[in-house]
Amino acid sequence: MKELQAISVTQKIGTEPFLSNGASLPINLLTFWQWSSSDLVGNALRGVLAEFIVSSSLGCNSGIRKEWDAFDIETTEGIKVEVKSCAYIQSWSQNKLSTIQFSIRPTQGWDSASNTYSTQTVRQSDVYVFCVLSHKDKDTINPLNLDQWVFHVVATETLDRSVGNQKTITLSRLKQLEPLEVNFTNIGAAIEQVLHIRS
Repeated sequence: MKELQAISVTQKIGTEPFLSNGASLPINLLTFWQWSSSDLVGNALRGVLAEFIVSSSLGCNSGIRKEWDAFDIETTEGIKVEVKSCAYIQSWSQNKLSTIQFSIRPTQGWDSASNTYSTQTVRQSDVYVFCVLSHKDKDTINPLNLDQWVFHVVATETLDRSVGNQKTITLSRLKQLEPLEVNFTNIGAAIEQVLHIRS
């Protein structure tokens, strides 16, 4: 049996057509993206959007997102970054604003290249960036407006030392750890600061 190697994914542009019986259909990848990915406020896609926003701030958004890696981003300097996202506003009907709470569960990291899991259950990154879509008005919320986001940056070792194997953390508890609270343009500098990296 032929070895099932990892697929080399190429970046798509949106014009790639769907095919049937060897012919192109009047639907393409862009129409799929529009159908599946227009709700940027919803929990699932907002998390992916937050990863893209942080990647863009760090200047490492030119590749392709890896779905199942042990951490979300690796910078050109080799810093491993975990990105978490929450929002007060959801796309569904709400009786009140959502409580901000993030998952910080230690994991057994998976290596997509070798299809193997780590034997240790730990937090896999060097640093966490907690992204809060802080806007509270449903009529004007726009996740593409980066002024509506606040980013809290904390070293993973700070989490490990302060909360141990705790699986979740609220925003109020996170703030007690004194993370750096920054805007989009200062995420990279905040990461260097919490990791004590000299520019």
